[in-house]
Formats: sequence, structure tokens, C-alpha cells
Amino acid sequence: MSDPSRQPVYPIYPIPRPVTGQDARFTLGLALDVADLLARHGYPPIACGADLLRLQQALFTAIYQTATQESL
Repeated sequence: MSDPSRQPVYPIYPIPRPVTGQDARFTLGLALDVADLLARHGYPPIACGADLLRLQQALFTAIYQTATQESL
């Protein structure tokens, strides 16, 4: 049963891209932390720069809206 006192939950992600194009929270450390977490869950560890770059790109895509989404 649903609780009528609870407000509906709406998706928050992806969030708008920063106007400046930079977000101080989106760091190499963030990507390395996610890579470590994935390895602890049994995924292969990041072994080369290309894999780390792909992980950063995937995180960016999951976190921030694309230009098309922003205009909707």
C-alpha cells in the first residue's frame, strides 16, 4: 500500500550542466572512487587510461543533461 503522506518521488538525474562547463565535484578522484567501488563488487579493475576515460565519460553522461535534454 502507498502512504498518502509521502510525496511522489521524481527522478533528479540527469542534472543540468554547469553554466561554466565545470563542476568542482566532478574530479578524477570521483572516477577513481567509482572504479574502486566497481572492482570491489567484482568488476575488472581499471587497467589503463582509456578505461578510466570511458568511465569518466559514462559518469558525465549519467550525471549531466545533454544539450538536447536542456532544451526540452
